[in-house]
Amino acid sequence: MAEKRRAGVAMSDAASGSCERDGAFVCEAGASALLRVALLKLLESRPEDPVGFLAEHFAHAHLSAEADDGGAEPQAVSRALWNLSLAHHSQRSAFNNNIRVAYDLLTECGRRQRGTGGVRGRLYTEMLRCLCSEGGLSGSTAAPLLRRIQCRDYESAPFELFRQGVLTCAVFADYIRTSQCLYAAVASAPDRPAERALCRAVLATLRDALETADGADVARYLEASAKISPVKVAQAMAEAHPGKQPDGLTMDAQEFEDAAAALFIARVRMVT
Repeated sequence: MAEKRRAGVAMSDAASGSCERDGAFVCEAGASALLRVALLKLLESRPEDPVGFLAEHFAHAHLSAEADDGGAEPQAVSRALWNLSLAHHSQRSAFNNNIRVAYDLLTECGRRQRGTGGVRGRLYTEMLRCLCSEGGLSGSTAAPLLRRIQCRDYESAPFELFRQGVLTCAVFADYIRTSQCLYAAVASAPDRPAERALCRAVLATLRDALETADGADVARYLEASAKISPVKVAQAMAEAHPGKQPDGLTMDAQEFEDAAAALFIARVRMVT
């Protein structure tokens, strides 16, 4: 029995020594911190495909390492956009954390290039443009918004400006999708433009909703527009021409989208 106990102790010590060596190897290789960050991101995002999420995470981590070696700005922007995609803006805590990560990535890239702090205006504007594109916005729809919130190439964007710009683009993309749903509710058929009088009535309802939004947070505009119920849309349509025949004038989906976008953009403060 004593010999068995001694053998068991020896095996336990050997296993313990092996674990310590393995742990030391993982730490020396820098993998420990990388794995910890990956797992924290996984728990924060809780994606439907955890394995795919981790694979993409490590792929972007590799791009980040290459950016450290070569300093390619497109890689920094790609990495920042990926971090911003991990949480919807309605998940405010996680989204703000991801904004900070994206800001730090782009700040570090700008520091290596120019030796200054903050996100360079060129990187900031490019990231916002890509964020709008990934949100499904066309270039023509996003352009008026970007003109209000972009920086000049030689300027630096502080964190609060960066955060507001990112949040504005994210909310604007959702807002445009809401306006597209409103147009679909007005149009009598998917392949035919809607009546102009009905579109104007619904746009007026949308404008009233935006005007009643409380606070300066752009997310309030999305909340207000999303609260337009089918009953309100039907009431606006009925009031547009009660008992009258349609006048034949129409408004296509792009014109309606542009008009809805203008209502939102008019409430976004210009960056000076």
